[in-house]
Amino acid sequence: MPTTYNNPVYPYRRPPELDSDEVRHCPVVIVGAGPSGLAAAIDLAQQGIESVVLDDNNTVSVGSRAICFAKRTLEILDRLGCAQPMLDKGVTWQHGRVFFQEREVYDFNLLPEAGHRAPAFINLQQYYFEEYLVDRAEALAERIDLRWLHKVVEVEARPEQTAITVTTQDGDYRLTCDYLLVADGANSRIRDMLGLESRGQVFQDRFLIADVIMKADFPTERWFWFDPPFHPNQSVLLHRQPDNVWRIDFQLGWDADPEEEKKEENIRPRVQAMLGEEVEFDLEWASVYTFRCRKMDDFIHHRVVFMGDAAHQVSPFGARGANGALQSTENLAWKLARILKGQAPEALLATYNTERQLGAAENILNSTRATDFITPKSRVSRLFRDVTLELAEHYPFARRLVNSGRLSLPCRYDGSPLNGPDAEGFPAELRPGSPAKDAPVRLGGKEAWLLNRFGNRFVLLLDGRVDTARAEALAAELGELLARQDDLDLVIVGPAPDALGALPRTTLVEDTQGLVGERYGLTAGGGYLLRPDQHVAARWRELSASAVDDALARALGAHLDTTTDAATQGGRHATA
Repeated sequence: MPTTYNNPVYPYRRPPELDSDEVRHCPVVIVGAGPSGLAAAIDLAQQGIESVVLDDNNTVSVGSRAICFAKRTLEILDRLGCAQPMLDKGVTWQHGRVFFQEREVYDFNLLPEAGHRAPAFINLQQYYFEEYLVDRAEALAERIDLRWLHKVVEVEARPEQTAITVTTQDGDYRLTCDYLLVADGANSRIRDMLGLESRGQVFQDRFLIADVIMKADFPTERWFWFDPPFHPNQSVLLHRQPDNVWRIDFQLGWDADPEEEKKEENIRPRVQAMLGEEVEFDLEWASVYTFRCRKMDDFIHHRVVFMGDAAHQVSPFGARGANGALQSTENLAWKLARILKGQAPEALLATYNTERQLGAAENILNSTRATDFITPKSRVSRLFRDVTLELAEHYPFARRLVNSGRLSLPCRYDGSPLNGPDAEGFPAELRPGSPAKDAPVRLGGKEAWLLNRFGNRFVLLLDGRVDTARAEALAAELGELLARQDDLDLVIVGPAPDALGALPRTTLVEDTQGLVGERYGLTAGGGYLLRPDQHVAARWRELSASAVDDALARALGAHLDTTTDAATQGGRHATA
C-alpha cells in the first residue's frame, strides 16, 4: 500500500542503571509513550516534576487511529506547548451532515460563536499527534527521561512505593518510584500483572476503517450515512485528514470475517461503490475492529495510577477516547505535582479517581447510546431509529434524538469535593468544576487569549473595574495572600486602579470585545479561582482574600481524610 507517512524510529539508549549496583528511585515512572503517557510527562515537567517514561516500542502508532481532536483537547495541548503544530497540520472543521438512505436529513455546527483560539475540532492522524508530543518531550529532556525499547516485566505495588523490573537488549534493571503511572493501552499488561480488571460491554458488531488517498470534492465536514444505497442496512462515516487522506468507517456486522475484510480486493469495491466508479484512490491503511465500552472500578491501586485506555475505553463514535484521555492526564498531573512538592496531602490523589470516574462514565454512557443508535439490534430499536431520522428531516426536536456519535465535550466535575463556593447570577456553564472558557483579550497592547493566562498554577481572575477605595482595600488583602501563597497568580480584567495593577505576579488584561464579562458574568470586585488544569474551583460576586484562601485550601484537599487515601490498600507482586 502507498503511504503518506513514514514512521520515525527512535533510538534505544543503554540505561545507566545497568552500570550501577544501586536501585534508582524516581518521583514518577510512566509506562507507555503514547498520547496519555507523553502528555502526563510533559504536564508534570512543566510543573517541576521529573519522570522516566518507558516504552517497549521505538516509534509512534501505525495507522491513523484516533483522528478527531476536540476544542478542549487542543486547549490542553496549547498549555502543554504542542498545539500549534497540530493546528498547522490538522484539518479544521465544525460542520457535520447526517444522511438517511439517499437524502440529507440535517446539518449541524459545533462552534457557532466566534472568539475562541481553538476550533471546534481538527482531524489529524494519531501518528502526527504522537510525533509532536515526542518532540515536546524531547525539548523538556532535563525533566523527562524518555526510554525506547524498555519493557516492564515485573511490578511490585506497595502502599509506600512501587518497584518495577525493566528488560532491555542489554539486560534487566530495577527502579523504584513514588508513583507509577500506567498508560500501556486497552490490553494493559500492567493491569493484568496486578490482577486488576476493566469491566464493561463488548459490542457485537465489526467496523472497517479504510484510509484512502484521493483528491475529492467532498467538503471538510463530518458526513454520516444511515442505510445508504451504496452500503445498505449499515452505516458509514467519512472524515477528511491531512495529506489528501480520507477516513471511511464501514459498518460490517458481527458475522464479518476480519481477516477477509482487511484484504484490499474486498475493500476496494466498498469504497468504489461509495465514491463512484470514476474516482481514483489508493488504499493507505485498513483495520477491522470490534469495540468495547469499559473501565476499571478504581483507577488507583496503592501508588499505581492508570490512565487512558488502560483505565477506560470507549467506542470510537463521538471521538471520546483520546479526548477523554487528555482530560484525565491534565486532571492527574497538577494533583500529583503538588503532592510530590508537599503542597497537598496524599488524599488529593483520590480525587483523580473521583473526578475522572465521572468523566469516564459520561463518555461510556454517550458512547454506548451512540453505538445502540447506529447499530440497532432489534426490530423495535431499528424502527425507532428510522422513524427518528425521517422526522429529523423536518422537525428540529427529532434532531436532538439522532445519535451518530455525540461528539466529545469537556467534563464538568459537579459534586467534586474540591469545589468551593458558588454565587447566584453567574452563568451555569461556568459553575465550580467546569472548564474555563476562552475569550480574546488585549495584553500589553497586543491581542491575546484569556486561556493562555491560566494553567499550571492556581489563578485568581478578578474584575478590577472598581473604585479607588475598593481597589486599595483589595490590594492590601490580596498582597498578603499572594505573599503566603506562592502557587497563586492574579489576572485582573481592567482597566483597574494602580493599586491592583502593582500587585506581584499580576497580569492586567483588557476585555476589548466584552466577551470575558459576557462569558464569565463578571461584575466589579467579583472573580473566579481557577485550578492548574483550568477548571473553576470557586467564584464570588464580592471576593475577599480569606474566602480565596479557604477555597484554595479546599481545592488542594486540605479537608480530605488522609487516613483513607488511595495508598492504603493491600499490596500485590506480579510478573509478566
